[in-house]
Amino acid sequence: MSTNGRVVLAGCGNMGFAMLQGWLQSKKLAADDALVVEPNDALRDRAAGLGAIAVASAEDLPDNLAPALIIMAVKPQVMDSVLPAYAGLAAEGAAIVSVAAGITINRFEKAFGPQTAVIRVMPNTPAAVGAGMMVICANKATSAEQLDFAQNLMAASGETAVVEDEALMDAVTAVSGSGPAYLFHMIEALTEAAKTAGLPDDLAALLAGQTIYGAAVYQKQSGVEPGTLREQVTSPGGTTAAALSVLMGEDRLTKLMTEAVEAARKRSVELGG
Repeated sequence: MSTNGRVVLAGCGNMGFAMLQGWLQSKKLAADDALVVEPNDALRDRAAGLGAIAVASAEDLPDNLAPALIIMAVKPQVMDSVLPAYAGLAAEGAAIVSVAAGITINRFEKAFGPQTAVIRVMPNTPAAVGAGMMVICANKATSAEQLDFAQNLMAASGETAVVEDEALMDAVTAVSGSGPAYLFHMIEALTEAAKTAGLPDDLAALLAGQTIYGAAVYQKQSGVEPGTLREQVTSPGGTTAAALSVLMGEDRLTKLMTEAVEAARKRSVELGG
């Protein structure tokens, strides 16, 4: 059964579409309870293809809509120009849910007033296959019912976590929000290394992608610490040890990842103004 309440999704690019897929496929949200506002014709048609009601602008939404949530999934750079179109729905009691990187709760409170419920969410693109990481932070105006509704909806797309300190959201963005791109690049890099080692292109891609996928699933399902799993597959003086001496020598990979996450965290702070 679907949850009670209609949801307006403002923006249906990659992240918005990934979440929409998760909501509808899990039946957490009925298709006729999902209203998408997307000015791009191709993206709007893609959303409509899932059964959602899709319109080009907020002015085209049905009258007397009274949505429970308005989910802002537009790019951070255009957020301020988009918000005024939803002031009326916010005034009627809809909670604002933001999935935009770096945009603070305070920005929405300034736009709609401090009495408006604002829920900030940092999702990631694996939400499209129900394997996302959705971290949630809400303001004091948000009721327990509104927070539960939002968290239940986000749970359709993967794991959820709630943090009370909004200052942590920049680090969350840098780790899980941007993190899939780091792993996609890892697959790219491992594929290229496999080719250099002499493997055919298609086999190199298969080995790289499946190995990273399998390792992640194995660690998740086993519940064993990744360091322990690493030790279990590393024989002294063996092939794995030889490779890890390159990756772990002088904490090379750890330092590189720390620098990458810090760069993303700083950019998240900058985007939040």
